[in-house]
Amino acid sequence: MNTDLIARTADFVREKFLHEGSGHDWEHIRRVWQVARALAEETPEANPLITELGALLHDVADWKFHDGDEEAGPRAARAWLEGLQADEHVIRAVETIIREVSFKGVGVPTPMSTVEGALVQDADRLDAIGAIGVARAFAYGGHKGRPLHDPDIPPVQHESFASYKQNVAPTINHFYEKLLHLQERLHTPAARRVAAQRHAFMETYLTQFLREWEGQDLHPASGG
Repeated sequence: MNTDLIARTADFVREKFLHEGSGHDWEHIRRVWQVARALAEETPEANPLITELGALLHDVADWKFHDGDEEAGPRAARAWLEGLQADEHVIRAVETIIREVSFKGVGVPTPMSTVEGALVQDADRLDAIGAIGVARAFAYGGHKGRPLHDPDIPPVQHESFASYKQNVAPTINHFYEKLLHLQERLHTPAARRVAAQRHAFMETYLTQFLREWEGQDLHPASGG
């Protein structure tokens, strides 16, 4: 495995995203990288170099911050890797991971065509749930100027990627439109094991959030 290529890519991504404020920062990428690497160690058929590069570059130019351009990420990854003279088959594999990794709506299947992509997708989705997932959801909502919650705006089960990309709903809706669906869309036993606890935390959090929103926690439950 080309450790220099990975190290230089990590330095590049760290510098680019160190102070990013939407929850798609270097620390998010670092966690995805670490988890994908750990999953690859348990998956002998996975290419470690492609897995690690795919994890490091999966958000290098996210469509959410590039006017919905789904090819911005693959282009940026190719430009970087070509500059380091990476092998063409490695570049193409990383481009494929970036194209396929994103959630695209509850009604839109997002299968990964490679084992390395499946590991990166699992790692990315684990970082979207649990305590950190809650924090990242609100960081992104604040970055986009979205309200925390609006009971008059119901969640939408998006049936197309185009519909999902146009979504501007309050942050709480994001849990019902994406985050609560991730547990069932993981590939590896290890990721599913971790996801179970993180999913349960989100359910508990949402119950408490909605109680506080309506002030229900101010009134003790009546006895029988």
